[in-house]
This record gives sequence, C-alpha cells and structure tokens, in this order.
Amino acid sequence: MGIVFMVLYFFIVAFVIEISVILFNLTGLEEEVSRYQVVSMLTNTGFTTDEAQLIIDHPVRRRLSMFLILFGAFSLAVIISSITNILSSDLRLKELMIINLVLLVLLMTGKTPIIRKKLKTKLNSEMEKKLEISELPIKDALYLEEDDLVTDIVIEEDSPFIDAKAKDIIGKEEDISILFIKRGKVSIRHKLYDETLHEGDQLFIYGNKQAIEKKFS
Repeated sequence: MGIVFMVLYFFIVAFVIEISVILFNLTGLEEEVSRYQVVSMLTNTGFTTDEAQLIIDHPVRRRLSMFLILFGAFSLAVIISSITNILSSDLRLKELMIINLVLLVLLMTGKTPIIRKKLKTKLNSEMEKKLEISELPIKDALYLEEDDLVTDIVIEEDSPFIDAKAKDIIGKEEDISILFIKRGKVSIRHKLYDETLHEGDQLFIYGNKQAIEKKFS
C-alpha cells in the first residue's frame, strides 16, 4: 500500500508540473523554458539568472512561482512522512486517487484550445490591470506585433555606417527606430538621429524583424 501511495503522490506532482507548464506557456514563456523553471522551483534548486528575470518581472508568473516553491517544500515533507509511515494503514489512498483524477481533468482541460485562449486572455488582462507599461517586461511592452524585435547592433571597424549620421542610415519610411546609442559607458538619447556613429558604438533598435535583418545584414 505504501508503494501505491508514493506512486499516486508522484502522479500529483507530475500533474502539477504539467498544469504549471501550461500556465507559464500561456503567459508567453516558451514551453521548454517553462518546464525547466517549474522543475527548478519545485525542487528548490534555483534557476539561471537571465531566465529568473523572466519570472520575477512578470506578476502572474511570480505568483505561480510562489505556489510552486511552497508546493515543492510541502511535497518533500509529504514524501519523508510517507516513508516514515510506510507500514501504516492510514495512507488515504482513496483521497489521493480523487486528487489525481481532479488534476488529470484540469490538465486535459488546460490543453484544449478554447480554454487555453480564455486563460491566456485572463492572464494578460490581470497583468495589464496590475502593471504600468514601464513595469512590463520588454517583450510584453514592445512586441505588439508578431514580427516586432528589440535588438542591438554593434558598429564594427569595417562597418559602412562609420562616420554616418543615424538619420542617414534609417529612413523615415522604414519600420525601424533607434532607442538609444551606447558609446562606452555613455548612453546617448538627446538629438539621437543627429549623432555621428563611431566604431564600437552599440545601437539599440526596435522595429520590424525583417526590416532590421535586411538593413543590418
């Protein structure tokens, strides 16, 4: 009976992982990244700095991560306790089976396109209600269209843009905007398009991905 209890509880953990992956994915996080982060939070093993920022900067993901960290700590206590009571008859297998069935239904429901669409709309609206645009992650604030891109371009020593003004590089009709120019430790924002570019300058730009790739290929 003890082995059955352990198996049922591990099924609960697996269902929680998959449901959490779906929820993270609906907030815009890639599925593989979502799964890695969920497992990391459940096991309290930590996660990489760059990807951690994707969680911390997003209000919905942040709440999900708090639940997963607490659930992971609780699960560890349950597993240790179940091993201690492996010979006990009071393992509540019926309750565990019911929990598994409920989580399975939630998981299958979360995979249906209609529910995913509704959940995605709900999660996005929750984020928009709670945050000013200045608090949103760059992707959520600026990636308004599927082909939008924020990136940086470094002016190399053989670049044709050296000694050219920013306004001569990017025409008014092009779907590209310069956010700022980083020169060493200085960030240039004032009269940006009148600035003459030098070797080593770093241009932070925003616009259509295809237009950016064509211009700076």
